[in-house]
Amino acid sequence: MTRESASKVLVTGATGLIAQHCIIQLLEAGYTVRGTARSRHGADGIALTLSPHLSPSARQRLETTFQLVEADLLKDDGWDDAVEGCRYVLHVASPIPRVPPKNENQLIEPAREGTLRVMRAAHRAGVERVVVTSSLAAVLYGQDRDRIFTENDWSNVDDPRIGAYEKSKTIAERAAWDFMASLGTDAEMSLATINPGLVMGPVLSSDWGTSGEIVKKIIDRDFPAIPDINYACVDVRDVASAHIAAMTVPDAADARFLCANGNHSMRSIARILKEHLEPQGYRIPTGNLPSVMLRLVALWDKTARLALNDLGVEQNVDTSRIRSALNWEPRDLREMVTSMADSMIEHGIVKPKK
Repeated sequence: MTRESASKVLVTGATGLIAQHCIIQLLEAGYTVRGTARSRHGADGIALTLSPHLSPSARQRLETTFQLVEADLLKDDGWDDAVEGCRYVLHVASPIPRVPPKNENQLIEPAREGTLRVMRAAHRAGVERVVVTSSLAAVLYGQDRDRIFTENDWSNVDDPRIGAYEKSKTIAERAAWDFMASLGTDAEMSLATINPGLVMGPVLSSDWGTSGEIVKKIIDRDFPAIPDINYACVDVRDVASAHIAAMTVPDAADARFLCANGNHSMRSIARILKEHLEPQGYRIPTGNLPSVMLRLVALWDKTARLALNDLGVEQNVDTSRIRSALNWEPRDLREMVTSMADSMIEHGIVKPKK
């Protein structure tokens, strides 16, 4: 086992989809992993979820070395214990809504304050590098989409078009970079951020996460047809591998990485689902839903309301940095869509309509 693989890594938000895929890949690579959650009572559930997806040697590490520490993004308690002895930190935990919050601060405060708590604790503990899970939500929103976006772009939190989630991710990531700037150029700790698009790929349990709403709604025929919405999509396994590469690659220090396969329409996702699932008895809509109809649906469907900022526009991003610096090559749209659908069926999240 190498010195790198023998290192201890903290993964925050260990009950979440991205975090659990990070834990799987870290265990497979030989790392010792510690996770955080708001309650330690979830440790057995995490082990049951992860165990079937691990090789025998990684499963043994899960059983003998994995720890779950109780730590809340809105409380100071527990964070020093969480980072103690860790060489790296993957800060994945962040609130992601399935419906718009009544008050935007319900998202902004835990995202910003939680990020700062993790950064401060990591610095006190002498952590070598922190990798923060940000989002394309911190890059694309509150501005026109008539160009290709890069790591130099930031969402405009003062624009009336931006939503609470997009604002929270932008403010939280800026807080992380501001904290690093406050340490000065001699700081021994470094930071990298991963900015994924719409995350698809295999779910590991019946908790499918917010990103899975798109695939679930299409399979469940919640829409009679498909709205003109586009997303820069990425497989959760590729998001995890980007985090782990950014943790150790020297060129990842002090860098943001836009993490996506490319812009894809919801109709492209629906067509893949139709071809893949209709032989199994699923009826998948692929027609065009007029934009005015989605706006009407959003009056009573709060999840649909989250998508209005992406109606009729694309998410075109330059991913040359992550591909070159991290030697990263993502899975294609078909693989991420079909693997998510198959895993949702396996865990009983979606069922054929009678």
